[in-house]
Amino acid sequence: MSAEESSGAEPGHLRWLGHSTVVVDLDGTRVLTDPLLRRRVMHLRRDAAVTAPDRIDTILISHLHYDHLDLPSLARIGAGTHVVVPRGARRKVRGFEHVTEVEPGSRIELGPLQLDVTEAIHDGRRARFGPQIPAVGYILHGSRSIYFAGDTDLFDGMSELGPIDVALLPIWGWGPSVGPGHLDPESAAAALRLLHPRIVVPIHWGTYRVIGRRDIGRAPADAFAVAALQAAPDVDVRVLPVGGTLDL
Repeated sequence: MSAEESSGAEPGHLRWLGHSTVVVDLDGTRVLTDPLLRRRVMHLRRDAAVTAPDRIDTILISHLHYDHLDLPSLARIGAGTHVVVPRGARRKVRGFEHVTEVEPGSRIELGPLQLDVTEAIHDGRRARFGPQIPAVGYILHGSRSIYFAGDTDLFDGMSELGPIDVALLPIWGWGPSVGPGHLDPESAAAALRLLHPRIVVPIHWGTYRVIGRRDIGRAPADAFAVAALQAAPDVDVRVLPVGGTLDL
């Protein structure tokens, strides 16, 4: 047990800003995942505006899809911020002063934290016929371990990632259905049996909707909570509202 844990102090917290964007404050380091901060992105719209977080130490980009690598959102964070991207994606973030390319199996230090890069089963290309740049996931290791899956389908290697303290798992998307390379409520619940997290926070749901189409609301999160209870009843499911915070 660390001195921090024995003193009863919390190592930090995380805040979900919607979609796959999470601010993780852990052991004095602030990390931001897949920032998507705009009210409107192409044919998608979010109902509630979000303020860009400040004092970000590192941004983690899981893949190059426009709802995960959003250049205007990155610009709101600042070009001096350290950005971690999948290998081959450096040219997509031109203008940023400190860019680290990674691939599954990479390990880097982020101040007091260790960042391990995992595989992800997802077509992460920027364009349909663009170069193959793999999607990745990330695990932050400090006084707590936090898995950010990015976008992925189930893969056998998930069983080698756990146990972890907190899993940030995608459970849906922005439309009426999800295709290959995505977790849905049932497959995300099945992932819990492989990852063995203490807490799971469902992400990638309930933020953006196609303009002109009905918002499906909390349905994915509610379905995930039910499926998770059946698949992994020992896992604490925390469904956060956009802007909601979880103490670590």
